[in-house]
Amino acid sequence: MKNIKVMKFPLSVIILFSSILSSQSQEVDPDLYERAKSIHEKVITIDTHNDINIKNFTNDKNYTQDLSTQVNLPKMDKGDLDVSWLIVYTGQEDLTEEGYRKAYENAISKFDAIHRLTTEYAPDKIGLATTSAEVRDLIAQGKKVAMIGVENAYPIGTDLSRIKEFYDQGARYMSLSHNGHSQFCDSNTGEENNEWLYNGLSELGKEAIAEMNKYGIMIDVSHPSKEAIRQMFQESKAPLIASHSSARALCNHSRNLDDELLGLFKKHGGVVQTVAFSSYLKEEKHEAFAIAKQDIYKEKAAEVNFKILSRDSVRTMDDDDREHYYEKFGEIRRAAEPQIEKLKETVKPVDVSDFVDHIDYLVQKIGIDHVGISSDFDGGGGIEGWNDASETFNVTLELVKRGYTEEEIAKLWGENLLRVLDEVQDVAARIQEEG
Repeated sequence: MKNIKVMKFPLSVIILFSSILSSQSQEVDPDLYERAKSIHEKVITIDTHNDINIKNFTNDKNYTQDLSTQVNLPKMDKGDLDVSWLIVYTGQEDLTEEGYRKAYENAISKFDAIHRLTTEYAPDKIGLATTSAEVRDLIAQGKKVAMIGVENAYPIGTDLSRIKEFYDQGARYMSLSHNGHSQFCDSNTGEENNEWLYNGLSELGKEAIAEMNKYGIMIDVSHPSKEAIRQMFQESKAPLIASHSSARALCNHSRNLDDELLGLFKKHGGVVQTVAFSSYLKEEKHEAFAIAKQDIYKEKAAEVNFKILSRDSVRTMDDDDREHYYEKFGEIRRAAEPQIEKLKETVKPVDVSDFVDHIDYLVQKIGIDHVGISSDFDGGGGIEGWNDASETFNVTLELVKRGYTEEEIAKLWGENLLRVLDEVQDVAARIQEEG
């Protein structure tokens, strides 16, 4: 565990900190604030889903700098976030050998980028962990921790030996699909038109689950279809995780988990990492703020003759054009920041309180041992009060306000996830021993 650093704050500082949570209209009690701060500095804080761009992993530009990214080392230090699962993400393309080849190259480039961070750019500040023991050891050394998750097994192609290869690269969880059906299973996106490839898992998907069990890679169900998830629970010999999903009962989005699936997590011992993704938490509130915010962006864009495009249009661009578009759009967003802040006075964004509502629901439904925390930072995640890693403490503060104990907060922030990782790796050891 981390060293406890009890800090005393004057009331004026406490009021300043409390103001950044839009859900709070009153001052935070000084004793409560100090208790939350002490807990936050003591427990291991793990965020299980942070996307990366390999252009932020170079000699000249990397996570040792306070980049505009939601996650980097200075922001992790400021928010006392200990562990970031950095994501090897590949979008879903055609199920062809050429598609698999390009996806594999993309995946390897991201593995390489993460390794450069921990071995070349900042080995004195952050290390790569593949077990719970390594996590604890790195934190005891005063370092931050990187772990690796694979979002979409599409780069595996049909060569299941790549599962062991990805394991050797450091991957410790992997999802079998993303937005679109993969060679392994149906995606949640099939709900839109009720079109499916396999009605769950493909035969290759079942084989992939066996390989992941064999090598100790946690199976992530955050993007597959409901039927695919059901079948994963049937096929897997080890507990499953949802690396970034919330409660469908509170927000009816296909990316969230309904009560039936939540019951399977409780039965099989897995963990659901509640995600701070605005549209997965409170849809109507998200939409109202998004529409109002977009109107401001359009006004700013018109001033410089920039056209804001739909997400689908941006996805069809080649890499250079897409990067140029996002750079220009970033300038628009920065110019609009004062107006966006003013907007929040009348149109409230989804915030930390809405996020913890989902944690509350999941804890009540499946128990404290099966719930965790994630952000999806740099992949669309972020809410008012926890919009980057520097604001991580605000989640703990809200949990303390709602009466969670230190032991419970430790479980939510990391101990549950580490327990599941241990269990998955124990299953792998038994499978390998049995031959």
